[in-house]
Amino acid sequence: MPHTMSRMGDVLAGFHATWEFDTDSVLIRFERGIRTPKLFHALGERRIPHRALADVTLAPGKRGTVVLHAVPRAGADPLMEAAAGQLKDGCDPYRLVLPAERETLAEYYRDELRARLPSSTEPVERYLVAAPETPLQFKAYDGKASFDGKSVSFRWFWTGASSAKWKAGDQTFPVADLSGVEWRSPEIFDGYLRLIRRPGNVVQPSQADQDPAAVVFGLGYGPVHESLPFAAAVLAATRTRSAAAVEDARRSGRRDPADIAERIRHLGELHGAGLLTDEEFSAKKAELLAEL
Repeated sequence: MPHTMSRMGDVLAGFHATWEFDTDSVLIRFERGIRTPKLFHALGERRIPHRALADVTLAPGKRGTVVLHAVPRAGADPLMEAAAGQLKDGCDPYRLVLPAERETLAEYYRDELRARLPSSTEPVERYLVAAPETPLQFKAYDGKASFDGKSVSFRWFWTGASSAKWKAGDQTFPVADLSGVEWRSPEIFDGYLRLIRRPGNVVQPSQADQDPAAVVFGLGYGPVHESLPFAAAVLAATRTRSAAAVEDARRSGRRDPADIAERIRHLGELHGAGLLTDEEFSAKKAELLAEL
């Protein structure tokens, strides 16, 4: 009887991880060995639905290895969206490194997976890969960050926090007040994790070490394996919250507040250019505000 991947439980073991193939997904289990990237330790395991993938490739690796690489669709995974291309190859959770003598077997699984991928590789509207589970926390250079699923808290360290952060005091940010997260790897100069607050809430300083909505990394602080899953979980929560707000507005028959704000901004530009009179601008603005 020919071997097929239609049955559950097929396993392909590589260096640092094992891929278990299911009928609609791949379960990636990461090892906890000494040489395993610490990010993999933090992730533990991840289930990747086939519909979250754009492609699967196989290429020669280093020192007698081959690399099976599942390529996620844009917008499908909050972890990869938060990473924004900053992960080194060795820390990419979608790469499975195998001995070169297993290339034929890897080719088989590549082809089987490709046959199961969705026809569209367009960006998705919602995350298809689950975000890391909360609660989460990590220590950066200037403070401790905590996330319970509903709000993010920063508690400053007197040894690292700037005077601006001490003056502002410890901070707590409800997810409802956030529009996203910006993560800059601790492995590059001036790495940080910054919460992006919704327009109109506050003007954020350009420097992360002066921004009470950010923690900065330093040598030996804020490692990738703790700060990146944290950023991904916050990012997923903000998108879920935004989607729920839009849906609530749709069900209530009201317009999306962000859309109204954009329309008013455009009217202001027309008014400033002299294309609308003061009366016309005021009247149209009032109409839009009445839709909220």
